Amino acid sequence: MNSRQRVLLALNHKEPDRVPFDMGGTVVTGIQAKAYKKLREYLNFPEKEIKIVDILQQLAQVDDDIMDYLGVDMRNVSPRSTATFQIDINQTEDGRYLFFYDEYQIGWRMPKVDGMYYDMFDHPLAGEITEKDVEDHQLPDPLDPSRFAGIREAAEKVLNEEQRALVIGNISAGIFELYMWIRGFKDGYADWAGNQPLAQKMLNRYMDLQMAYWEKMFETMQGLPIDVVQMADDVAGQNNMLISPMSYRKHLKPLHKEMFDYIHSKTEAKIFFHSCGAIRKIIPDLIEIGVDILNPVQVNATDMDSAELKQEYGNDVVFWGGGVDTQSAFDNTHRPEEVRADVRKRLEDFMPGGGFVFNTVHNIQGNVPPENIMAMWETLQEYGKY
Repeated sequence: MNSRQRVLLALNHKEPDRVPFDMGGTVVTGIQAKAYKKLREYLNFPEKEIKIVDILQQLAQVDDDIMDYLGVDMRNVSPRSTATFQIDINQTEDGRYLFFYDEYQIGWRMPKVDGMYYDMFDHPLAGEITEKDVEDHQLPDPLDPSRFAGIREAAEKVLNEEQRALVIGNISAGIFELYMWIRGFKDGYADWAGNQPLAQKMLNRYMDLQMAYWEKMFETMQGLPIDVVQMADDVAGQNNMLISPMSYRKHLKPLHKEMFDYIHSKTEAKIFFHSCGAIRKIIPDLIEIGVDILNPVQVNATDMDSAELKQEYGNDVVFWGGGVDTQSAFDNTHRPEEVRADVRKRLEDFMPGGGFVFNTVHNIQGNVPPENIMAMWETLQEYGKY
């Protein structure tokens, strides 16, 4: 059984030979560059220049030798930046931060010493704005040919040579996320509560951008069997939703449904939906509008117990993630024995009947020691067979 066959069985709620394994298959299931460098050294692999595939999260490209050694079962193919935009990284006057502005004019900065990832510090539409300001705010061109250069060839290689499952990435963060990032969280939540027409106008602009991208992507990939389409929209925090379930259903769910309906009309691929946090209250809504896969399955968040989630929703949605509790069993404050115990529990909860792809809860962060990563992987090899 090759990797793609293994993943497809799991995605169709059947039991393959073993639980599929992901590390680096998406930008929310990857590994931070510092942790990746230490992992290569720990495994005695040749030293390589670490390629960053997501500058914001400082994610490393998982090289072919590590993918083969660990048996990673999928690979991500994502759009490129436009040829006309180049990230220009600068240093703040006090020397504490590196910073840059992205294609959306959002400002990002990272501590120069011991920085792990970039955080937002400047939002282009913060403050008092009008609908005209929203219309005038320049967005990247989703149809720029340079975004799609070589992407079909890369997908063919994944499918035909590597025989891994093909995951196609989105052009941007989710539409709710983009709204908050561009407007700023303070003004974004104020508008969400008190100026919904403005918030909706912004959401519609970002959905139009994504829909145009997906139309071009499906045209580019015509005839190729896409296995997974990766979507995201963080709508929950550690203890609860970031917006109420009622508000989600009224304002955001219809847009998600329109987009997911379009994607399902164009491809047989499963829709992978990423939202951190305590999303249990809207899992039935997500299933209703066509979400096939939930990620990252934050098992330490409120009401996100792994056994309960599997029992209640395991027949209707695939859990991609939740393989180890990254908050309470994985970082450098925990021992490999704790990692192994937690992985065994998650396997016992999520494995039965298929419908499970193993990955950590979100990306492996830079402070995770290689001993813990390998304890996780070794436990999966021992107990992840059907």
